[in-house]
Amino acid sequence: MSYFIDVILPIPLDKEFTYSINSSEAAFVKPGMRVAVQFGKSKIYAALVTVVHQTPPIVYEAKEIEHILDESPIVTKDQLKLWSWISSYYMCTKGEVMRAALPSAFLLESETIVLKNENNTVDELLLKDDEFLVFEALQYQSLLRIQEIMNIVSKKNVLPVIKRLLEKEVITVQEEIYEQYKPKIVRYIKLDQEYKEEEALKLLLDSLTRAPKQREVLMQLFTLEAQTSKPIKVTELVKKSNSSSAVIKTLIDKNILEEYHVQTDRVHYEADTQYESKKLNEYQDIAFKEIKESFNTKDVCLLHGVTSSGKTEIYVKLIEETIKQGRQVLYLLPEIGLTTQLISRLQQYFGEKLTVYHSKYSVNERVEAWNNVKGAKSKAQIVIGARSAIFLPFTNLGLIIVDEEHESTFKQYDPAPRYHARDTAIVLGHMFKAKVLLGSATPSLETYYNAIKNKFGLVKLTRRFGNVLMPDINLVDVKTKYKKKQMTGHFSDTLLEGIQDALREKEQVILFQNRRGYSPVVECNTCGHSPQCPNCDVSLTYHNHRNQLRCHYCGYNMAMLLQCMACNSTELQTKGFGTEQIEQELKELFPDYKIGRMDQDTTRGKYGYEKIINSFEQGEIDILVGTQMLSKGLDFRNVTLVGIMNADNLLNFPDFRAHERSFQLMQQVAGRAGRTKKRGKVLIQTYNPYHQILQQVSINDFQGMYKDQIEERHQYKYPPFFRIIKITGKHKDYNKVNSAIDWLARSLRNSFHENVLGPEFPPISRIRNQYHKNILIKIPQKQSLSKTKDIIKKIHTSFATIKEFSGVRIIINVDNY
Repeated sequence: MSYFIDVILPIPLDKEFTYSINSSEAAFVKPGMRVAVQFGKSKIYAALVTVVHQTPPIVYEAKEIEHILDESPIVTKDQLKLWSWISSYYMCTKGEVMRAALPSAFLLESETIVLKNENNTVDELLLKDDEFLVFEALQYQSLLRIQEIMNIVSKKNVLPVIKRLLEKEVITVQEEIYEQYKPKIVRYIKLDQEYKEEEALKLLLDSLTRAPKQREVLMQLFTLEAQTSKPIKVTELVKKSNSSSAVIKTLIDKNILEEYHVQTDRVHYEADTQYESKKLNEYQDIAFKEIKESFNTKDVCLLHGVTSSGKTEIYVKLIEETIKQGRQVLYLLPEIGLTTQLISRLQQYFGEKLTVYHSKYSVNERVEAWNNVKGAKSKAQIVIGARSAIFLPFTNLGLIIVDEEHESTFKQYDPAPRYHARDTAIVLGHMFKAKVLLGSATPSLETYYNAIKNKFGLVKLTRRFGNVLMPDINLVDVKTKYKKKQMTGHFSDTLLEGIQDALREKEQVILFQNRRGYSPVVECNTCGHSPQCPNCDVSLTYHNHRNQLRCHYCGYNMAMLLQCMACNSTELQTKGFGTEQIEQELKELFPDYKIGRMDQDTTRGKYGYEKIINSFEQGEIDILVGTQMLSKGLDFRNVTLVGIMNADNLLNFPDFRAHERSFQLMQQVAGRAGRTKKRGKVLIQTYNPYHQILQQVSINDFQGMYKDQIEERHQYKYPPFFRIIKITGKHKDYNKVNSAIDWLARSLRNSFHENVLGPEFPPISRIRNQYHKNILIKIPQKQSLSKTKDIIKKIHTSFATIKEFSGVRIIINVDNY
């Protein structure tokens, strides 16, 4: 009897593939296990089993699998269900979802290995020079990898050499699969059993009088053993005794010390003491009860609480209740930087029950978190993470919290799957019959609309914790200040006065500028030329600390120019300003104070965020300049002044969400001010103080903003009234992408008529030497979403068959906002 399995391969192909297995493998293999399979001529992949069956494929002969990689499933049935939903809703392949969902250690890759052919005698004279080099190397080495052969023959393309050697039967080739995950093994040390008796120990110490270093190691070992009951690490002993591992090795060789190894988790939290969670104040308590009531009838609830109203404490109470029921909690955050502050807060309440999962962690750390969640271990009852944590193998999920649900960082833009973590969380919650709580001070219009229309529950928290007043927000008219010569650099006299007052009171200041680097444009005063990126349609940004011009789209960089590239004039001037320039101006204006900067350039590395946030919390930094990373739910106790350096570049953006986004961003930044007893102050510098959105920000008028924006959305057919699918074509040839997308738009217009917008080139139409052209499809509420997607797929399939459009890459982005 024949047995078969269907597998998902981690490559962007739409269908599952069938492989054959024998009866004993069929009895062992279960959906969710990985098997190594050959796909194509020689490439081997780790594929994921979805189903075991007995129906052979019709079109092709099923190959046999290489071998089974797991002893038990690493992916649950619920996950496979979620992957199917993501791939159908966001119009991507299951292979792409698999690539995004699994830690890369689970996606085994294969590597070609070259071996000497032992069954053949070789006439060396018949070998060419490069062939002989490889042959000679194999006399000394049992095997060679492709990279090593490249180094030996000093060529990039070594496949012709390998092919010729294969034809001459000098070598054989095989694929080696290597598993990337390695468990962490820690070396521990203890005194040998023989010396546990006092007499034996005394004799031992006497015998070591002439080996002071060895004696010192033993003395330190006794001290450490007296201080703690935990086992002693070798590294710890080396550090304490100021010796080297060679000394310890000598003691091990003499059988005085005994070493042993223990497999441990890479991520563990040292929580000294556990605290009781704080008692809720009356407003929080009302909100908490309302959320629970809402959960009786609805699965999703929106908590609309102003900044600093104590939403986290309500989350803590809900987490406590969920854990008591023995269920898991997923806590999603928009930014990795936020996990830093939150972990230390939640650790005080939940100790070791926390697991953190995000992309700054190493591959091995992510595998361990994955295994802990799947095994429903006690240390993985609460999972905190950025959007990718949605893919973890939960077994008994009871509550999902999506904090700052309005944030655009919950949406994945590249590569596929282009999913939105908030919407996926709602589907995941539905699968587990878990409750979903969305929290925000400035909810997205779509979520708020759903809450008002009674699709979600709605709970409001309108008072700040401890009855602290909302910050006092003032608009500063920069145009008038420039006319009256009241500007120092990019600072108005009002803002400088505010900073001086705060520093005098030993308080901290946050300054927000949503642009990194020193200056976004360098211009020649003589001819007006400004250096552009050779790969993208943007001007290069000047970074002062490296003295270079950089492209923020593709990473291209060059040294700062000494003269204009067009006319050789030396009169170059920087225009506009970023966080780096603000930082430099502040250092000149306030030389006695410590200035910090938080943007993508300063937070690289795993602990980048942590260092800056910690030193700001501990008062080591007086003024912190930053980009939108600062706006996301961080809690600093001693900040009384927040300055927004330039509100206009947020508002003037070609996007239907520009006004909503800038309102959210400014409100969130403003919310960092005055979170304790003293009322905070916010100064917003702008050339247009009478702008509707700025007026609404200054009086915290979310309802006014919502009403204006929702009317506009209704009038111009945007979400939440219409859904949007964005289709982008990419190619390095301008004319090719132009004609291809024009054809696609015409075909779509035959089906969707006036609901197809475009095609048109975006403001930045070339990125990384690829031209982009966009089409927007608007889908009314009464139109079937699945039928619409089917039509788009059909048109896309016929597009792929047209020869002249080959090479044009089509990207489909569902709900691209």
